[in-house]
Amino acid sequence: MMNKTAYIQDWLAGGFAGSEKVLAEMMTTRRAPIYTMVYKSEDFRGTPLESAKVYTSNIQKWPKGISNYRNYLPFMPYMIEQFDLTEYDTIISSSHAVAKGVLVGAGQLHISYIHSPIRYAWDLYQQYLREANLTSGIKAVLAKIVLHYIRLWDHSTANRVDVFLANSQYVATRIWRTYRRPAKVLYPPVDVDRFDSARPREDFYLTMSRFVPYKKIDLIVEAFTKSGKPLVVIGGGPDFEKVKSLAGSNVHLLGRLPDAEVADYMARCKAFVFAADEDFGIIPVEAQAAGAPVIAYGKGGNLETVVADVTGVFFGQQNVESLERAVQIFESKAHTFNAATIRQHAEQFRPERFRAQFEAILNTAEEAKRQGADPEHAVMSLKLEQL
Repeated sequence: MMNKTAYIQDWLAGGFAGSEKVLAEMMTTRRAPIYTMVYKSEDFRGTPLESAKVYTSNIQKWPKGISNYRNYLPFMPYMIEQFDLTEYDTIISSSHAVAKGVLVGAGQLHISYIHSPIRYAWDLYQQYLREANLTSGIKAVLAKIVLHYIRLWDHSTANRVDVFLANSQYVATRIWRTYRRPAKVLYPPVDVDRFDSARPREDFYLTMSRFVPYKKIDLIVEAFTKSGKPLVVIGGGPDFEKVKSLAGSNVHLLGRLPDAEVADYMARCKAFVFAADEDFGIIPVEAQAAGAPVIAYGKGGNLETVVADVTGVFFGQQNVESLERAVQIFESKAHTFNAATIRQHAEQFRPERFRAQFEAILNTAEEAKRQGADPEHAVMSLKLEQL
């Protein structure tokens, strides 16, 4: 008999991106209701989540709760604990903020897929305060108090999770540092079939991301404006005007584009440039699925998805000079990169493999729970690479 299951997602607003795509693939394996802080249904039209049964918190009804839900972050630890999940046997949370903090009973199994421990409360705490101009004054004091409280709450809720899953070894290491718990690495699914790796490369570089500070789109644009090399930039976000002010005539800002146009640019670009310290980073894998070499910042999840001198090159510092050197190194060996080899590397992140591995984890953890064994030990002993 299949266990009655519920999914928990931090929020479903802002588009069908990384964590939402992971949730959709999980739903392919096992369909179940979703509990979340807020749900903006129009963001998910035409996606696998469109027909999902979704339950939201009261933030959904609060003033600008859907559009400015992040402003209610101080209330989210309380709100996530208000969901009544007592009717479910298995709880699966998809968390980069508060989802893992749901209340569960002793007889329930809680598997938490961690995209990242709360970055603005832990790893990016000081950077977040600087970029939000919260280093001094009464607002800064209040922000620091709130984030201190969230850190205490977040750490305490680790005991509510039976099995931690991480989207990369990089995140698994951070889970251990933050919660002192092991995590099984389950790489996110990437729709590699969207991309064509057999087309001729053209003479332009490509980058794509949401325009937020840690993605470092401004750094890429500044470096290419300085060098004069052609760069195409896809995406939008809060930093758009800042990035636009840095762009020279050789830099083409295209804004957000449909998936088909994105795939077209990836199939034709000389190389894809990625400057973020990312937990995993789906976009560089998508570029490799299109046969494009990747010039990436050599830290974090990038080290697990890009192979030096086989599928791309790394730069060591998030500054213009380091990126310029990496581009020069790439150009000196561009002829050595093979699109078919790059595509083959990306194949390991196919959705089919994710589903098989997720199903194996789910079945193993539930069986261990039924037998009174330790689900964490059972999952950590799994040989996922054989699937």
